[in-house]
Amino acid sequence: MVSPDPVPYPIDHLPQRGQSAAPALIDKRGAISYAALEHAVGAMAGTLRAAGLAPGDRIASWLPKTRTACILPLAAPRVGLIHVPVNPALKRAQVAHILSDSGASALVTQKPRLAALEPGDVPESCAVLEEELAGAYIPPSNADPDDLAAILYTSGSTGRPKGVMLSHANLWLGAISVAHYLKLTPQDRVLGVLPLSFDYGQNQLFSSWAAGASVAPLDYLTPRDVVKAVDRFDITTIAGVPPLWVQLLEADWPDAVAGRLKRLTNSGGALTIRMVRDLRARFAGADLYPMYGLTEAFRSTYLDPALVDANPDSMGRAIPFAEILVLRPDGSRAAPGEAGELVHAGPLVAKGYWRDPERTAQRFRPAPVFAASDGMAVWSGDTVIEGADGLLRFVGRDDEMIKSAGNRISPQEVEEAVLGGDEAAEAAAFGIPDARLGQAILVVARANGDPGEAETALRQRLRRDLPGFMQPARYEWRDALPRNANGKLDRARLRAEVTQ
Repeated sequence: MVSPDPVPYPIDHLPQRGQSAAPALIDKRGAISYAALEHAVGAMAGTLRAAGLAPGDRIASWLPKTRTACILPLAAPRVGLIHVPVNPALKRAQVAHILSDSGASALVTQKPRLAALEPGDVPESCAVLEEELAGAYIPPSNADPDDLAAILYTSGSTGRPKGVMLSHANLWLGAISVAHYLKLTPQDRVLGVLPLSFDYGQNQLFSSWAAGASVAPLDYLTPRDVVKAVDRFDITTIAGVPPLWVQLLEADWPDAVAGRLKRLTNSGGALTIRMVRDLRARFAGADLYPMYGLTEAFRSTYLDPALVDANPDSMGRAIPFAEILVLRPDGSRAAPGEAGELVHAGPLVAKGYWRDPERTAQRFRPAPVFAASDGMAVWSGDTVIEGADGLLRFVGRDDEMIKSAGNRISPQEVEEAVLGGDEAAEAAAFGIPDARLGQAILVVARANGDPGEAETALRQRLRRDLPGFMQPARYEWRDALPRNANGKLDRARLRAEVTQ
């Protein structure tokens, strides 16, 4: 663990980068300097105050990656508001739930999106504001770092989305931590392909700006759009999730464009060993940072790029400002090599779930007495193993483990084996009811080529690579696997489909 330094100022403050010529924001309209961005944040904050919004009010945004969408996360906390970003990929029922559940006093959106909503979706108490917000400049705030700055709603692939409460300190320390271990500099240009409503996506902005680097937000339709943006904006860094890397590895990358990338970061799902090797081969000049996180604590671990080739299955060690514990069910420390639940303590831990004390109590509890960090910790629900080398390895979510013939089987281990050859491009493994075994293994996959030929070759290979109790009983081949609003594989939807 790295002990946190005092928080010097709240999240709405932009570091002064007068010594750097790097723009803060780059898009199709041009570039914005840090000075211009600071002015835009203050002017937007002035408009929000003039609109009659009071400190503590929630202000929602439902926007693509416009300049307003990038600036509002800093402008809202500057006047004491709590920002509630809504993923632009969500549909009206999910948007209506977030507006109602958060008690939003205002919604910033565009007319076409507003037209997609039905009467009653926007509560009567929620004002609708124009996207372009520019008023009298307000300087950075002196808010308490523990004050709430944002509520980020989980993707809600099962049940209704729940709001995770984040303070100024949560967001600011997350930005400093990531900027530090990624070694971002003012010379870097980060391509913002992830949704800004996603903690990982929002941090693309904050960590870049903390380092004085440049961000180029991008709403893309095809992998080719990403390739073109890397070339057009001279991008050095891409943050992605596994399904995006699958798409980008299938895209045509001119060597000169691929060579521009100096840094690739992954979270939102573990990379397979094969994917690590493919990324290292395709982007040989780029450092690869496998990472693990959960919205309730932002980010927990990262693997140093120097260790990736020798440890492609590892999720690394704790990031700065995080303390990571591996605990047995009785709350004691797991021994090296023993599976246990990942528990995250320290100042990155969120403030719980918005207006949901019951679910907050289930996940957020006082840190163990032997922890170095005081305060609350979050129990992730994920099973990991810490090796003798201090590196953590992901086993799986406890509620996703497959129980077959008395064996506990990690879906990820099966998926890595399936993707270890050339038969399948993507795969997800599940346990399905079986009268004899309790659960049998079903693999839902997208084939490289003919599905029948792929399955024959795959079964033959896995008979060599996996023990009998880990052999998939059935394969279901699809042209595409579903994604959730954050671009991650929608495992919950798939599970519901295959276990009905």
